[in-house]
Amino acid sequence: MDELLKYDSVAELVVEAEKRGLKLSELVLKTQAQIAEKTEAEMFAQMARSLEVMKESVQEGMSREKRSASGLTGGDAFKMNEALMGGKTIAGPFFGKAMVKAIAVAQTNACMGRIVASPTAGSCGILPSALLTLQEERNIPDKDLVMALFTASAIGIVIATNASVAGAAGGCQAECGAASAMAAAAMVELCGGTPKQCEHACAIALKNILGLVCDPVAGLVEIPCIKRNAGGVGNALVAAELALAGVESHIPADEVIVAMKKVGDMMSPTLKETAEAGLATTPTGKKLCEKVFG
Repeated sequence: MDELLKYDSVAELVVEAEKRGLKLSELVLKTQAQIAEKTEAEMFAQMARSLEVMKESVQEGMSREKRSASGLTGGDAFKMNEALMGGKTIAGPFFGKAMVKAIAVAQTNACMGRIVASPTAGSCGILPSALLTLQEERNIPDKDLVMALFTASAIGIVIATNASVAGAAGGCQAECGAASAMAAAAMVELCGGTPKQCEHACAIALKNILGLVCDPVAGLVEIPCIKRNAGGVGNALVAAELALAGVESHIPADEVIVAMKKVGDMMSPTLKETAEAGLATTPTGKKLCEKVFG
């Protein structure tokens, strides 16, 4: 058995993948199977199930009528899809489709449906919307998407190890930021990018969202969380496009992750999922809270 990787550095994963002549996903599948003491086929099957749940969560969130228990959200994915189908979008079909899926999955979560927390429930729409839209546009087989999820998972593990993926610990930069970084790296690999380009995509995505607070209205993962999933997939697309074009992050991904942790540590507790500041304490935010909880 090879010496197990520690998953505490994106750079180390990239170096190891390059040394072995593997994609990041191939390296992760091999090493994670060793860590879990399972076969690669078993690990692949488990991840394939996650992909199926992601697809199901998109469909469930497309409902026009279904609303969350709070009554605050619902139907936005349908509206976005209608605009897309009617040729009313600005940024083109790819981005439009990605936004639809991101909102749909986040709405499924708000309605207590089944989602894949990738890495969290609050940011669950970003990774699936990025990968499933890319699959549609480029006719990518499911097996490649499953492998890309291993790349995404590796990025998520490193971020969780060195910083956090929880809004309560690091703000929304930790949730939507991590999800964007995971999605960007996975997309880069799916489009033929190198492990090093995956690293750059991760760094760029995190830099773009550094400092984002977690300020859920009424303490619920709905406002502004659902729309931030749409913004998050946009961020992932930007990072992936830049990395694939050969644009590099001057600050290495591992240093960006540490910077994100330091920013999160400096952030006031009122801006970390407590609903005590930010949008949650705007006049309208307070009214919405009263509407829900009386």
